[in-house]
Amino acid sequence: MATYLITGVAGFIASRVAALLLDNGDTIIGIDNLNDAYDTRLKHWRLAQIQDRPRFTFHQIDIAQRNALNELALPSIDAVFNLAARAGVRPSVLNPWVYVETNVTGTLNTLEYCRERGINKYILASTSSLYGNKNPMPYQESHSTDHPLSPYAASKKAAEVLCSTYSYLHKIDVTVFRYFTVYGPAGRPDMSPFRFVQRIAEERPITVFGDGRQQRDFTYVDDIARGTIAGLKPVGYEIINLGSDTPFELMTMIRTIEEMVDREAQIDFKPTHPADMPKTWADISKAQQILGWRPQEQFISGLQKLVTWYKAERDWAKDVSTVD
Repeated sequence: MATYLITGVAGFIASRVAALLLDNGDTIIGIDNLNDAYDTRLKHWRLAQIQDRPRFTFHQIDIAQRNALNELALPSIDAVFNLAARAGVRPSVLNPWVYVETNVTGTLNTLEYCRERGINKYILASTSSLYGNKNPMPYQESHSTDHPLSPYAASKKAAEVLCSTYSYLHKIDVTVFRYFTVYGPAGRPDMSPFRFVQRIAEERPITVFGDGRQQRDFTYVDDIARGTIAGLKPVGYEIINLGSDTPFELMTMIRTIEEMVDREAQIDFKPTHPADMPKTWADISKAQQILGWRPQEQFISGLQKLVTWYKAERDWAKDVSTVD
């Protein structure tokens, strides 16, 4: 069994990666600063699912603080999963500085941590937002990412380039994953699946930017977690899409949620945000070829799992702040 360092371990994806690795008998050292980028009740709930597991240790630190990271007295590490990130397109337009701190400086600090300690495997969480609005679909890893539409996407571009540099200079084996709209139980409240389930179930209005015909390549969190773990395979340096390969229209999702919660959505339509992408669609052939990975969960069944989770946790989940 191996020992892994996972950053952002209280996050949506990282907590599931940790749980699957613990199920496999591996040892996990998790770090997270538990910031208030969104309602921390979700982070504490996710952490509670794994914090009492054997072979799991948690440290509350910020990867943007190099000294705090270096002062950790840790055992030998086999690989680093850098899954900590400031995510979100629209908030990054308002406060780009925190995105640079976590996504760029945090990546640099964790890469330096690997270099200094001889850790030869590094996995980075990146984003489909890098593809912007000028590439043909489905998005392929070879497409240009030179025109990101938001500071969030720009910060992840910088993180990817740092990984490439460290892989070349210091022979660190790096897998970069570009995730496509991840959803599922205990998901991020700033993402439309959680936000819409909560607001429609509680008969609160929802905001739709544009006409609702935009499409997203919604990918179930456990599929993403499996793919991320598959990234432990030695690859040299590779960027790999993880998506469902099946874009789903926003209004269709809303109508599906209405049926699942037996409530009618109150929709407030607003103009399209300039940082939003009209559609995302992943070409996942590279993930299949290199990692043997394909998504397993269909969107409707995955959405039902989110709704079921929400109903079970409604006592507190109904009060989670959901922002547009």
